[in-house]
Amino acid sequence: MKTKMPSQSGNRLVVLGSRKAGKGRVWLVGAGPGDPDLLTIKALKALQGAQVVVHDGLVSQAILDLAAADARRIGVAKRKSRHSYAQDEINRMLVAFAREGLEVVRLKGGDPFIFGRGGEELEACRAAGVECIVVPGVTAALAAGASAGGPLTHRGVAQAVTFVTGHAASGGEPDLDWASLARANQTVVIYMGLSTAAAIAGRLIGAGRAASTPALVVENASLPNEARIVTTLGALGEAVAGLAGPALLIVGEAMALAQASDIAAAVIPSTTQAARA
Repeated sequence: MKTKMPSQSGNRLVVLGSRKAGKGRVWLVGAGPGDPDLLTIKALKALQGAQVVVHDGLVSQAILDLAAADARRIGVAKRKSRHSYAQDEINRMLVAFAREGLEVVRLKGGDPFIFGRGGEELEACRAAGVECIVVPGVTAALAAGASAGGPLTHRGVAQAVTFVTGHAASGGEPDLDWASLARANQTVVIYMGLSTAAAIAGRLIGAGRAASTPALVVENASLPNEARIVTTLGALGEAVAGLAGPALLIVGEAMALAQASDIAAAVIPSTTQAARA
């Protein structure tokens, strides 16, 4: 398929010009946490039937290789503060491809609707009258808890689990209900929280959560280079020092069951931090 790129950088859009306009579809597909074995069967079928795959930077090459050999692959890597395409450009791209009559897979790490901005892409498709099918994926929190043996809920210990983002849309600390998150007997999973880990721990402790509350840090969940660190809320900032991510922070009493990986030792809180608990 021939690819054309408009010259105006402010309105760039990849166009595949080999098909007549028709009724295509957009599939919002969760690629899972990275291990191809955790891809759902429906996601695999969508990939195999795709003519265009628009994928995030965190999607592994092993998963991309499962797409049809002749499918056009377009990377739209979106890491913190480094976006190759703005979200509105991605939205327009998906709609344009579908209007050409193409089967388009928007492949997103984890699950499209958990901090993946899948809702915005769904809205864009609906507004344009383009059929959009959502295929859920295994979110990283599930893989991280499973590999470490740290259940996100556990009878008598964790009656609730909450997923939160670790940074605000404009950068910095997120504006969260810290008092609610500080209640005991629940698990709090923090996505994209490496850079704000110390501040988040301070907020939770300040709102009443014990500094001795068990915590787990998982970097590259489900991948061969996965690293797990067992620590406490009070030592969370120290535990993430030197990690580059992507990583999840999981805080809660049930993380007392979690096990560190062979390449990551437990981070024990200092005497000062333990006394504060």
